[in-house]
Amino acid sequence: MHRVHKISSPFTRLEEQPRQYSGKNNPVKSENRLTHPFPFDLTVNKLIFALKEFMSLVKQFNEYRGKMNERILAADNLIIKRIFNLDTNAYQPGALDVKSKELIGLTCSLVLRCDDCVRYHLGKCKEIKLTTEEVHEAMGVATLVGGTIVIPHLRRAFEFWDELMKD
Repeated sequence: MHRVHKISSPFTRLEEQPRQYSGKNNPVKSENRLTHPFPFDLTVNKLIFALKEFMSLVKQFNEYRGKMNERILAADNLIIKRIFNLDTNAYQPGALDVKSKELIGLTCSLVLRCDDCVRYHLGKCKEIKLTTEEVHEAMGVATLVGGTIVIPHLRRAFEFWDELMKD
């Protein structure tokens, strides 16, 4: 029989003595389980498996965005369709090249603190083969313009860019 490793965090409490379950707000106590009111076990092996099965940030974002865009466009609202069309056409080559437009979109999105917008533009930046250095410099300018309130969004942007670079 192999030993079950227990995981502890500020949100869990490991108990040694078994206790009768007495309601949804009272955790089950057992040597093999984390004592928490969640309806599942979290052993090390199960946690590792769950983490491997968990979708990446990029996949989650793209699937949700695609699903919701389909839903929005299915509403067949003329104003929304025109906004989507304008947004698509604004990023086509013109007096500014696509690379410049995406960097502008990324920096504006960071200054406006729109995490979904930042993720979208980071995906486009990867698609058009911008370098990490170019993206980081643009995000640095955005943080300078937007101020320290942008920093939490900058953290999430770095995390998403790192995830994009893994693929």
